[in-house]
Amino acid sequence: MFTGIVEELGEITAVENLGDACRFRLRGPVVTEGAKHGDSIAVNGVCLTVVDHEGDEFTADVMAETLDRSSLGALGVGSRVNLERPTAVGARLGGHIVQGHVDGTGEVLERKPSENWEIIKISLPADLSRYVVEKGSITVDGISLTVVDAGPDYFTVSLIPTTLALTTLGLKQPGAPVNLEVDVVAKYVERLLANSQGAGQ
Repeated sequence: MFTGIVEELGEITAVENLGDACRFRLRGPVVTEGAKHGDSIAVNGVCLTVVDHEGDEFTADVMAETLDRSSLGALGVGSRVNLERPTAVGARLGGHIVQGHVDGTGEVLERKPSENWEIIKISLPADLSRYVVEKGSITVDGISLTVVDAGPDYFTVSLIPTTLALTTLGLKQPGAPVNLEVDVVAKYVERLLANSQGAGQ
C-alpha cells in the first residue's frame, strides 16, 4: 500500500523491449536505499516489482496489461517519473490509501498559474467520473491530490510549489497523459451497495 506522497523524482535510464512486455531501468537514490529483489516501488502511481538493484538504479518488468492501462508505455529514456516506496506499518498516512493499481489515464487539458499555486485541469474517463467528487481524493501519476472541481469529463486540482517542484506535474504540459487511480473506498462502497440491493430483490 502507498500513500501518494512522492519520495523523489526519478528517471528512466534504459528501456528493453521484451515483446509483450518491457523492462525499465530507473534511477532513484532514495527509493533504492535498502531495496531488494521482489520489493514494490510505485512508478507514476503504478506498483512495480523490483527485478534487480544496483547502486542507485533498479529494474522492473512491465507487462502488456500495465502498458495498456497506464501511461507507462509512453515513457522512454530520460523520462522523469514519480517514485514512492510502500508505506511502513505504523508510519503516518500523509496522503490517502493508494494501491498502485491504475484505473485509467487522463490528459492534462490546461494549466492556470497563480502567484502561489497552480490549477491543473485533467480529462476524466466516463467510467471513472462517478468516483470523483469535489474535495475528494484522487491519485494522479502516483500523487495524492484533493479534487477542487469535478465535472462529467474532467476534474481540477490545485498544486502547491512543493508539488510543482518535486513531481512530474511540475513538468507536464497540456496533452500529456497521466495515470489515474480513484479512491478505493468509493469502489468498495459501490460494490457493497449493488450487492445489498440485489439481495433485497
